[in-house]
Amino acid sequence: MEKQLLSEQTNDYEEKLFIVNSNLINTKMVKSIARPYQCDICGKAFTKNSHLTDHRRTHTGDKPFHCEFCAKSFPVQSSLIKHILVHTGEKQYHCEICSKAFSQNSNLKKHKLIHSGEKPYQCGICGKSFAVENYLIQHKYIHTKEKPYHCGICGKLFSRKNYLLVHKRVHKVVKPFQCQTCGESFSKEKGLIQHGVIHTGGKPFVCDICGKAFSQNNYLFIHKRIHQPGKPYCCEFCGKAFTVNKNLIQHKVVHSENKPYHCEICGKIFSRKNELTVHKRVHTGEKTIPL
Repeated sequence: MEKQLLSEQTNDYEEKLFIVNSNLINTKMVKSIARPYQCDICGKAFTKNSHLTDHRRTHTGDKPFHCEFCAKSFPVQSSLIKHILVHTGEKQYHCEICSKAFSQNSNLKKHKLIHSGEKPYQCGICGKSFAVENYLIQHKYIHTKEKPYHCGICGKLFSRKNYLLVHKRVHKVVKPFQCQTCGESFSKEKGLIQHGVIHTGGKPFVCDICGKAFSQNNYLFIHKRIHQPGKPYCCEFCGKAFTVNKNLIQHKVVHSENKPYHCEICGKIFSRKNELTVHKRVHTGEKTIPL
């Protein structure tokens, strides 16, 4: 009797096992039929042959879709279409809260996190949270000291892409006016003329207060500190004077076009800290105080 019961239980188990295995086989067959186009390099499968063709370009590096505006190339046509919107200025995705428009739906989704206050991307090292994943990635470079953004002209490294973009302006400055004596170049003819005085020994820049003469205009501005005891820190570019050196340093940013203050929410950059503080009110909903 026990042998018969054991035999029946074994048969039941084998039958269930057969059904499970059959289901697994059928599932695999369905998946195989649903995605019959398989990459012979990495094994990834696709529902359409065109998708497989696009995928293969990730291995070959082929970029057959070219932008007619800037000659940039892309492996798939959809990426080219998205890119062209940068040139046309078309922004078809609108935020229903603030009406801000975007060229790509993915950017709109990221933007909406500003209104919701949601910051789902948290730094595992310091716990700081961000609305956009890319901001978290860039933030982590602070901890790792990593500088992945590389200037192709001078080799200088940066932790953030916007820092690299600001830096590249240095290389874009055209200096067509060259000194025939020493070879130094200048972006403006005025700069070359002022520089030439160094070689001639002339001192055309005269202080209107004490009459002392200088070979360069910036030397005259520095000299004028003597006559401005209340504001001893003088800008060498425009002559504006300040009571403390800190204010002079902040002012000089206007001339250098450097924008070191970065909004962690939207990535916009500013030359002064107070400008960044005022800008952040856009994201927090605070009312700005008219200046």
